[in-house]
Amino acid sequence: MLGVFAAIVWSDPDAYWPLDLDQPPGLFTQWRIRLLADEPLACQRTLARADIAASLAPERPQRNGCGYDDAVVLSGGALAETPAMRCATAAAYALWLRHVVQPAAERRLGARVARVRTFGAFSCRDIAGRPGRRSQHATANAIDVSGFELADGRTVTLSRDWNKGEPGRFLREVRDGACGLFAGVLSPDWNAAHADHFHLDLGRAQICR
Repeated sequence: MLGVFAAIVWSDPDAYWPLDLDQPPGLFTQWRIRLLADEPLACQRTLARADIAASLAPERPQRNGCGYDDAVVLSGGALAETPAMRCATAAAYALWLRHVVQPAAERRLGARVARVRTFGAFSCRDIAGRPGRRSQHATANAIDVSGFELADGRTVTLSRDWNKGEPGRFLREVRDGACGLFAGVLSPDWNAAHADHFHLDLGRAQICR
């Protein structure tokens, strides 16, 4: 019976287990985000219910393991200038910004985040050091975040502030908070290649470093 119920939920997560992005993340949030990965319409409705502006990105036909057909571009407030990424990844990103990043910025830095600096999302390439194995960036299933611009004009960047007092504690807190939403979370603690950014993805591998 449980298997039948799981199959129904998987076929239409928005009808049977809708994700509310206005609610703080919980134990099953990442699983519920993953349910949206193969249901782009349900994912778009999830964003709309939370008043998150999202427009469809032009498709990039799959070629040599690269491309996407369900990417969106988020906009409004700190989501402005967000690069196109798969809808479920965008939902995780919006949830992270709303419930992890902004509260941590206000608590630790005394100001809200006005803009997130990124190195982009889609990039047709392999995983660094693993030729022939495509990165999650190849399907816009990942985003690289390099820093934050605060509403009072200050900036916090990973390359400069990772080990610097309260800004560094803020960065580590938002890294840790991303781990319950994304599957892959890599930071300067992982290796030198990530010394200047967070890598956030919804791939199969579960890692938080």
